[in-house]
Parts: sequence; C-alpha cells; structure tokens
Amino acid sequence: MSHHSYRTRGTCARSIDFDIEDGKLRNVSFAGGCNGNLKAIGKLVEGADAESTARLLEGNTCGPRPTSCADQLSRAIDQALQA
Repeated sequence: MSHHSYRTRGTCARSIDFDIEDGKLRNVSFAGGCNGNLKAIGKLVEGADAESTARLLEGNTCGPRPTSCADQLSRAIDQALQA
C-alpha cells in the first residue's frame, strides 16, 4: 500500500490524502472544503479502481472555477500513478 498527499489548487479543499493498494483507492480524505460532499466522495470511491476513477472525475468543474475537488482528486491519482 502506498500513501499519497496532494495539495489542491483552485478549490476550497486544501489537500487530499489517500492510499492506493493493488490499484484500488483506500482512505480518501479531504482537508477543508464541503465536508459532507467530500466525505461522500471518499465513500463512493473506496475500493474503486484508481485509474478508472481518475478518468471518471477528470474535468469536473465547480461553478465558474475551471476545476473542482473531484477534478483535483483525479489529478492527485494521476500523479500518484506516475510516481
């Protein structure tokens, strides 16, 4: 299992922490942001394939912002998979 921390850009959440175990997401948590919604994202992606999740969430926006917490999670996963 590998642990990853990602500092977000352009969102209310400040950072994302998560683990990848055998290509699956585990323990996804956000610091800051919309607490209930971000807890829900963590629950929804628990055990999901990391690469598929990144593709699914990629490009999601929040209001007028060009990114979102979900999009930032996608970027964090991509970065972790490239490491």
